[in-house]
Amino acid sequence: MNDQSPRYVVGVDIGGTFTDVFFLDQAAGRAEVAKVASTMEDQSKGCIEGIREIVTDLAEVATVVHGTTVGTNALLERKGAHTGIITTRGFRDVLEMRRRDRPQTWGLWGQFDPVVPRDMRIEVNERTLANGTIHHAIDPKEVKQAAKDLLDRGAESVCIVFINAYANAENERQALEVVRSVWPNNYAEASSNILPEIREFERTSTTALNAYLQPLISSYLAKLENSFKVNAFEGQVLIVQSNGGVMTIDSAQRFPVRTALSGPAAGVIASTYIAGEAGFHNIVTCDMGGTSFDVSLVVEGESTLAAQTNIDFGMTVRTPMIEMTTIGAGGGSIAWVDRGGLLQVGPQSAGSNPGPVCYRQGNDRPTVTDANVVLGRINASKPMGDKLDCLDVNAAKAAIELQIGSVLGLDVMAAAEAIVRVANTRMAGAIRLVSIERGFDPKNFAAMPSGGCGSLHAGALIKEVGLKSALIPRFPGINSALGCTIADMRHDFVQTVNSLLDDLDISELDWCISDLANKGLDLLDGAGASFKGIGYQFALDMSYLGQTHTLGVPLLLEFDGKSTEISVVGIRDAFEERYRQVYGSPLEGIPIRVLNLRVSALGHRPKFDLALLAPADGVLLEQAHVDTRPVWFNDAWHETPIYDRLPISVGVTVWGPAILEQPDTTIFIEADLKGDVDRFGNLIITRKNED
Repeated sequence: MNDQSPRYVVGVDIGGTFTDVFFLDQAAGRAEVAKVASTMEDQSKGCIEGIREIVTDLAEVATVVHGTTVGTNALLERKGAHTGIITTRGFRDVLEMRRRDRPQTWGLWGQFDPVVPRDMRIEVNERTLANGTIHHAIDPKEVKQAAKDLLDRGAESVCIVFINAYANAENERQALEVVRSVWPNNYAEASSNILPEIREFERTSTTALNAYLQPLISSYLAKLENSFKVNAFEGQVLIVQSNGGVMTIDSAQRFPVRTALSGPAAGVIASTYIAGEAGFHNIVTCDMGGTSFDVSLVVEGESTLAAQTNIDFGMTVRTPMIEMTTIGAGGGSIAWVDRGGLLQVGPQSAGSNPGPVCYRQGNDRPTVTDANVVLGRINASKPMGDKLDCLDVNAAKAAIELQIGSVLGLDVMAAAEAIVRVANTRMAGAIRLVSIERGFDPKNFAAMPSGGCGSLHAGALIKEVGLKSALIPRFPGINSALGCTIADMRHDFVQTVNSLLDDLDISELDWCISDLANKGLDLLDGAGASFKGIGYQFALDMSYLGQTHTLGVPLLLEFDGKSTEISVVGIRDAFEERYRQVYGSPLEGIPIRVLNLRVSALGHRPKFDLALLAPADGVLLEQAHVDTRPVWFNDAWHETPIYDRLPISVGVTVWGPAILEQPDTTIFIEADLKGDVDRFGNLIITRKNED
C-alpha cells in the first residue's frame, strides 16, 4: 500500500474499439495518456488494464471519472436487454405510434421495430386523469400476473408507464411495489421516477430505453466496482452523463439512460475547454471512434443542451443532453453494397472484437479502418493500442476487393478510396445538419476532430463542408477521457407545471424550484466529491397557447437555499426575450403557457492548465521526420513524409501532404492544407492559400 496521498485524477473513456485513459498527476504537474483495446466481454478489464499502463498501484489514484459509449453502442446496434412494459389499457402501441412520423418521409411503408416488441408490452386496467384524479385504481393481482407473464416470456427488465402518471404517480407507485415483490432483480422502475413529465410517447420511450439499458450498464458498473476493490482502489468513481456532468455509480445504475451519450458528451466538454483556451469560440466537434461519429456545435464558447435527443429513429430520450448528432460511421463501421448496388458504410460495426479485417481476429467484412490501411494512411506496422504487433494489409485488400471492388467493378484502390469518400460524405451530412440547417455558416466554424479516427478525416471535412479550419488537440484519441477529468458534477430535475402564465401560482412554483434545488444540493453533498463552487440553472419550457413545441427559457434567479425572487413579470420578460432571439419577435394578444420547470444543480470541479500538455521547445520539423511512405490520394500513389507529431515544438508549420503519427491517432494533412502548432501543442489545419 502506498503511504503517499493519492495524486492522480484519471479519466477513462470506453468505446466500442478502444479504451482511452488520461492521467493528471496533480503532484508532479504533468499529464500522460494510454490507449488499450476494449475488452467487450468484460469492459472493466480494459478499464483496469488501461489505468495500469501508467499507474501500477491504484492506491495512488484519488478519483476515476468514467465516460462510456456502451449505452450509445447498445442502442445503435440494438443490443440491450430483453425488456417488458406494463401500461394502461389502450396505450400498448405508444412506441409504434410515436409522433406519427416515419423513418423515410416518402414511400408506402413506415417500417419500424421498437426496442420492446409488442408481445412484451402488457396492458392493465388503471386510469389517472390529466388533473391527477385517480379514476381507476390498479388491481394488484392483475399487475402481479402481468409481471409474471413478462418473466415467463424472458424479460430481464421491466418498466411501468401509466397514462398521466406525471400528474399523480400513485397508481405507478403501487404497481411498482407489486412488480418488485415478484421481480428477481433490481431492474424494475416506473416512468414517474424516470421522467415525471407530460407527453406520453417521450415519457414511454425514455423509460423503456432506461429499462433496455439497465441490466447491461448495471452489470458493467458492478464489475467495475469489484475490479477496483480487488485492486486496492479506495478513491471515488464518477460516471459522465450525457449532459456533460458527472454522477455517482449508484445514480448511473438507476438512470443508465442518462449515460446514452456519455463518452461523446465528455468529448464536447474537453473540446469546448481546449478550443476556448486556444481562442476558438465557434467549433464543430467531430468525435469519430470505432463505432460512431458524433457531431456537436459550440457557439460563442457554449455547447447546446437539448431537452430531448433522438439516438436513432424512434429511440427518443427526453433527458437533458449535450445536443449532438450521432451516426453509425466510425473506424470499425462495415462497408457493404446494398440491393440497389450502392456502397454503404455502417451502421453495423466490427468493434474491437473481431475488429476490422486487418486485425486478423475473424472478421471478413471490410471497414473504414481497413480502407485507410490499404490507402497507406494508417501505419500497418504501428497499430494503436497494445494488443496487435501489426495490421494485415493483404487481408484488408482481399476483403475490399471481394466484397466491394468485384461487386461495383472497381479495382481495390478505387474501392478503398470509395469507402473513405462515402464515410466522409456521411460525416459531412451530419455536420451540415447541426450547422447549415440551423442557420450557421460553416466558414465561421472550425472542426475539432477527436476519437482515434477523426484526425484522419479532418482535412476532407474542411473541404467537403466549407469549414474555416480544423483544431486538432494534443491527444485527439484521448479527448473524451480528458473531458472526464474536468467535467462538473450535475443533477437535473424536471417537473410538469402545465399552466397558463396568468393563472400560475407563483408561490407554489417558487417552492417547487427550491425543493428541486435542495434535492440537487443533497445529492452533491452526498457524493463525497470536492468542488470549487456550487451553481444552479433554472429554466421553463414555455410556448404560446396552441403551439405544439415549447421553447426552453433560462431564468436568471438567485437562490438562497430557501426561495428565489421569481415573478410573473420576470417570466414573461424572459420568455419574450428568448422568443425574440429564436423567432424574431413575440406574438401579441396570445396567452403564454408554462409547461415544465427544469432545475439543475452543479458542483464545479477544478480545471487544469492546458500548458501542461505543450511540447518542449527546440524540436524542428526535420527532427520529427521519421519516414516516408506511399500514400494513396487523388487517384494515385504519392511519396509522403511521416512525422512524429508529439515532439514538434510550438510555432512549427507542417506542409501537406503529410502524415503525423502519435500513439492515440493518426493525422492526415492533405496536399492543399497545412498545419501550425499553437502554444498548447494543438495543430491548426488551414488551407495553404489562406493568409
